[in-house]
Amino acid sequence: MITDAVRERARALAEDEGLPAFVYDLDALRSHAAAVRSALDVPGGPELFYAAKANADEPILHALEPYVAGFEVASGGELEHVRRVLPDARLAFGGPGKTDQELATALRLNVERIHVESPYELARLAQLAQEIGREVDVLLRVNLKSDSGRKGVALSMSGPFGMDPEAMEACRPILERAPWMRFRGVHAHLASGLDAPDMVRQSAEIVDWARSYGDVEEVNVGGGMAVDYADPGRIFDWAAYAKGVATPDVRLRIEPGRALSVYCGWYVTEVLDVKRAHGDWYAVLHGGTMHLRTPVTKQHDQPFTVIPTGGPTGDSGGHPGGDSGGDGPATAEPVTLVGQLCTPKDVFAREISAGRIAVGDVVAFAMAGAYGWNISHHDFLMHPKPGFHYLSERG
Repeated sequence: MITDAVRERARALAEDEGLPAFVYDLDALRSHAAAVRSALDVPGGPELFYAAKANADEPILHALEPYVAGFEVASGGELEHVRRVLPDARLAFGGPGKTDQELATALRLNVERIHVESPYELARLAQLAQEIGREVDVLLRVNLKSDSGRKGVALSMSGPFGMDPEAMEACRPILERAPWMRFRGVHAHLASGLDAPDMVRQSAEIVDWARSYGDVEEVNVGGGMAVDYADPGRIFDWAAYAKGVATPDVRLRIEPGRALSVYCGWYVTEVLDVKRAHGDWYAVLHGGTMHLRTPVTKQHDQPFTVIPTGGPTGDSGGHPGGDSGGDGPATAEPVTLVGQLCTPKDVFAREISAGRIAVGDVVAFAMAGAYGWNISHHDFLMHPKPGFHYLSERG
């Protein structure tokens, strides 16, 4: 699970008192992105954009650029950030509640597509484009009420996102009155956490509906490809998906985020204490979910690797069973991994059989390359920020 490069850096950071830290293996990211791009390369296969919201760190964006056709941004801040980092990248701008300033920025920065969320947003965009004197290409975001491929999904997108078919009809006269605003097709992101067969069914449903709406050049079916935190080796079947959705007469676009970048990142920290309370074992870690909120948000156990360091004294380790003499306490029983926050919700993983874990050991949480630091409540209790390290043989 953990790459040699990350393991080596984790040990070095522990020796240099550089933990907690996020460590990203950019070579692993490139390898994964290349494999995804290759799997999608079938006749009529989908065009690949990366959803920057998953992780928009500059080294991540640069590493992905050769393997994606463009980037999806979901705020004015993301838009300006990605445009600064990648001046020539193709951009699509989506998300609810766009301000006039954000829409004007999108026009000024030559966004390729704007995903419109409501008739009112469409009318505002038409007026702004006319005032600025710019033509603009739009996709109308539809939110279909359907259970196709939705069983057990991680997220199901509700009312605030996009338009129901009735609202989509209200967009027609706005488009007719604004010939400088070109309708290119339909966008829909209905759910997240789907495996390939369910994603194929959902994508087909979206494409069929888009064709019924009108003459569409492009259909963007969003992201939401399943990522399995309980089984990190279970990767979304990109090849089966590409073959299942190939559409030679319509340009199909996807914009995954998590499924591209999640595997390249680790949150690396160290064990400060190991103790027993009411019969249960706890390992208290340096840092906490204010750095990596993902397990709290998704209510899962974050996968991890324990890297023994021999305890604080550098000897063979602590004493199984909780003896606090020598190097400090340790346990080989199932353990709950928690952080330093003053809340019982500060939990990375519950009652996990992790082998022997001791004070001073390093813990590397995998699958921290997406929705980690960027969604976390950084300033709660004002603990120090983690370090950030980007590993690559390319320099």
